[in-house]
Amino acid sequence: MRYVFAVLALLAVVFGLAATKFEQISSLISMGHAMAKAGPPPEAVGTTVARVDTWQETIEAVGSVAAARGVTVSNDAPGLVSAIHFESGKMVHEGDVLVELDSNVERSQLAAVEARRELAQINAGRTRALVATEALPRSQQDSDDAVVKTSRSDLEALRAQVARKTVRAPFAGKLGIRLINLGQYLNSGTPITSLEATETVFVDFSLPQQRLNTVSLGMPVLVVIEGENDKPPADGVINAIDPSIDAITRSLKLRASLPNRDARLLPGMFAKVSVVLPDKRDVVVVPVQSVVHASFGDSVFIVEDRKDSEGHAMPSPAGAAKVARQQFVKLGATRGDFVSVLDGLVAGQEVVSAGAFKLHNGASVSVNNSVQAKAELTPHPENR
Repeated sequence: MRYVFAVLALLAVVFGLAATKFEQISSLISMGHAMAKAGPPPEAVGTTVARVDTWQETIEAVGSVAAARGVTVSNDAPGLVSAIHFESGKMVHEGDVLVELDSNVERSQLAAVEARRELAQINAGRTRALVATEALPRSQQDSDDAVVKTSRSDLEALRAQVARKTVRAPFAGKLGIRLINLGQYLNSGTPITSLEATETVFVDFSLPQQRLNTVSLGMPVLVVIEGENDKPPADGVINAIDPSIDAITRSLKLRASLPNRDARLLPGMFAKVSVVLPDKRDVVVVPVQSVVHASFGDSVFIVEDRKDSEGHAMPSPAGAAKVARQQFVKLGATRGDFVSVLDGLVAGQEVVSAGAFKLHNGASVSVNNSVQAKAELTPHPENR
């Protein structure tokens, strides 16, 4: 009898455990069906509202800064460097002496010619007095006067030769690196240093030939130097347009002039040029990070309320998940952190601006705008 009770107790325990396990499995199966019916959990995203903005029409290009006046200073006459009167990188005024070449021989010849000229003038004076008394013929006076003129010409020629031994700054500006040393012999045309006038600079850039009728002389330009995003653009105007089109690139060459009193722009710098057109237009803009780029086109995700089977919107309670609908768009120009949308989007629509890369059409989303990057038309990111 004891064995019967033991077996019955054991069977009761087994059946109890089986019932508990069956209930747990049934609960998990029900939960799985419920989750499958509800779909995946919503993705957390940040959103922004597409808005209308007025943009000035511009044409973007890249260019290079060039000096309005820049030369390589060199010597006219050959000679030995006897004195150097400048340091690399210094500012000079027009006419400042930069280099002196040895001119001892020419100065000695100059002294001799000056003595001959003085003697010729004295002789010519005496001859003039004697001719007045008819003691000498007039031909002698003409001969002595010719000697005076010849000596004067020789004197001017030697003075010019001595002046050629002195190298002066042709205009005011900033000197480059010194390329010569004291005691060095220079042939004619030897580079001494560079000289750049930096009060005004040029920016040379090119535009496609289709823009030929769009640009004209006097149009304003904005120039941004690479690496100076924290500074405002430099203002200038177009002052030259090449009359021909490059036969290889089919592009139009232009030159803009810009004031540069603070010496911020240096020749050779890479520059981003924006030609400001007179037209303005209203555009729908969204942050650049809202756009999903793909080989089959660009798109944005519009956040909407869920819809019923008949297509009517079902307003979601606060905090409830919404649906992201993928919308293909046609993009226009880009300004700072914003891009204009020419087609596919209207102002006032809520678009995903953070987390769009992980979405698909019809995905459930949960909006959280507590932490999101701020989009600006003129961003100045910190260089870390």
